[in-house]
Amino acid sequence: MAVSVGLSSSRSVEPPSGPVRAGTVEAPEAEAEARAVPAGTVPMDEARRRLGLRPRELELAVQLGEVATVAPLREGHRRRVPVAELARLRAEEGFPATLRERLRLVGAREGAALLGVSPRRFARLARAGCFGPTRFSLNRYRSVVWFYRAAELRDVAEQQPELLGGALPEGMRRLLAEGEDRRPRHWRNRRIAQVLRGTDDPWAAAAAHAAVLLPEVVAEAVPDPAERARLEELRPDLAPVRPESLAAREVVRAVLTADGEEEILWHRLGLTLALSTARSARPLLRPPDGEGSAARLPEQALLHHGHQQPTLPVEDLSPGEPAGAGRDG
Repeated sequence: MAVSVGLSSSRSVEPPSGPVRAGTVEAPEAEAEARAVPAGTVPMDEARRRLGLRPRELELAVQLGEVATVAPLREGHRRRVPVAELARLRAEEGFPATLRERLRLVGAREGAALLGVSPRRFARLARAGCFGPTRFSLNRYRSVVWFYRAAELRDVAEQQPELLGGALPEGMRRLLAEGEDRRPRHWRNRRIAQVLRGTDDPWAAAAAHAAVLLPEVVAEAVPDPAERARLEELRPDLAPVRPESLAAREVVRAVLTADGEEEILWHRLGLTLALSTARSARPLLRPPDGEGSAARLPEQALLHHGHQQPTLPVEDLSPGEPAGAGRDG
C-alpha cells in the first residue's frame, strides 16, 4: 500500500545561520527511514540492476517466487531483496539466461508448439485446467489473450504425456462439452496466492480474498462499514489493465471476479479466517464518534457492478502478435 506522508508545523523554522557541510545535517526522517530497512537488503531497483532484469521481469520473478523478498519493518515501505538472495541467483550456472528462461511466457501458439500439439488441443487442455495462465491482456477486439509459463508447459509434457495425444479423459471431455473454462479461475487463484505470499498483514490477506468477491458478498461477510473501508484501502491491484471502454471493463471484471459457488465459498472462507486473525492481532483503530473516513473507491471496485458474469471473449495469441489495449495482468 502506498502511503503519502505530509509534514506540517504550526511554527516557522529558521534556516541555519552558518554554512552547512555535507553529511552533517541531522535528519530525523532519514534516520527513521533507515530504521525501516531490514539489514542486508537492497531496494527493488537495485536488485533489478544486479540481476539484469527489466522492471516487469523482476515483478514477475517476485510473483512467481523466483526471487525472494522480505517485508519492510514499517508499513508503507516496499519489500526488499536480501543480498544473499542476489548472490544465490548470480551464482547459478548459466545466469542470467537460466533465470530469464524460468520467467519466459508464451502465448497459445508458441505453447502448443512447446507441447507438440495443435492450437485447438492446447486450448482444450488449458480450458480443462491441465495448466493455467500466468498473465493476460486484452487485444484490440476486447478479447482476453492468455500467457503461460513455458517452464510449466514443459513440466506438463514430461509428467503427463498421455494428455498430448489420443482421446482426452471422459470426465474432461464432459466438462469441455458443458462449456467449462478454468483459465480465469486458475489465474485468480494464482494471483491471490502471490499476494498472500507477499504480506504478513492479516488485513491485507483479507483484502486479497475480498478483491475477487462482489461487493454484496463482501458486505454480507463483513457487515462493519469501518472494516470494509479498511479492506478497500488495502485492496491489491490484481491486474494493471486499464481499459477505457465500458465493454472492455466488463471483460476485465469477469476475469477479476470469482465465479461459481465453490470458488466464491472458498474466498469467502479465506476472508472470514483472515478477518478473525486481523481483529485479534491488529484491532482496527476507530475514529472518535462523529468522525469518519470515506473509503477510497478504486478503479477495480468500479468493475464490480451487476450480478451476471459476461462470457469472456478469448483470442489466444503468441507474445509477438499484437495484443492491443493496455498492459497485461
